[in-house]
Amino acid sequence: MAKIVFLDEYSLGGYDLSAIKSLGEYTGYDRTTAYQTLERCKGATVVITNKVYISRETMQQLPDLKMIAIAATGMNNVDLEAAAELGIVVKNVSGYSTYSVAEATLGAALSLLRNSSYYDNYFKSGSYAATDDIFHFGRPISLLRGKNWGIIGLGAIGHQVAHLADAFGCNIAYSSTSGVAREERYPHKELNELLQWADVISVHSPLNAKTAGLIGKDELAQMKSTAIIINVARGGIIDEAALADALNSHIIAGAALDVFSSEPLHSSPLYSLNDPYTLLASPHTAWAADDAVKLLIDGIATNIKNFLLSLR
Repeated sequence: MAKIVFLDEYSLGGYDLSAIKSLGEYTGYDRTTAYQTLERCKGATVVITNKVYISRETMQQLPDLKMIAIAATGMNNVDLEAAAELGIVVKNVSGYSTYSVAEATLGAALSLLRNSSYYDNYFKSGSYAATDDIFHFGRPISLLRGKNWGIIGLGAIGHQVAHLADAFGCNIAYSSTSGVAREERYPHKELNELLQWADVISVHSPLNAKTAGLIGKDELAQMKSTAIIINVARGGIIDEAALADALNSHIIAGAALDVFSSEPLHSSPLYSLNDPYTLLASPHTAWAADDAVKLLIDGIATNIKNFLLSLR
């Protein structure tokens, strides 16, 4: 029976893993540090990891390891070149979070434009109960309908965001980070043009040499003072220090971030903004709707099952 080790179960939020556990002799760890990785992987046929890094040095010391199952889409936590050289199969799961991330993107835009965090706090803080006024107009409330929505990276998630924003009555355009403008339903604009045109910018591109630091001080300065920017892709695409300065200086109106340059984000000017309501932030949860997590678990189980069948 194959030995299966999951190094960071916590990353799947406590959901039922029985579909995976039934496939072999299973051992799961809530979290695994770099110092614990090698010892915990010894003897395993299959190692499951979401964010725990599997290095060349680690793989070289694991003669029984035949497969690494990534509990995510991104594969930058495994030395893929070394795995190929050592004959270790690496499988990820794609597409499980498309709708979850797209809906999170729309939700972030609506929340920022309607200043939902401010009005929620106004109610819960007791300010509403302390007044005789039925209405309160502390911050502006804007419609999404009619806004220009610019998408950076029109992949599967970008397409779904475009579909949803279109349904809300937005005008859609996109910019390609690969340098290839395909034939699409929506018009392509170069990045600078997109930034100047859009009322809402959302980022859905991978983090690579072309996109690292893609949105910095100069790019933010090209945006409308009423515009908002949303990053649910990868931290490092937006310069966080430049973003904090842009929010503090009213260069842009707001931002929503679900990903950060380091996760968790221990120290950042984003924690001390002049106006905290200009930023909507979440701890890398845009992908994690319950249906998406269940799809991910099913995908991991399917990848392992198919691999084990191929060994027979």
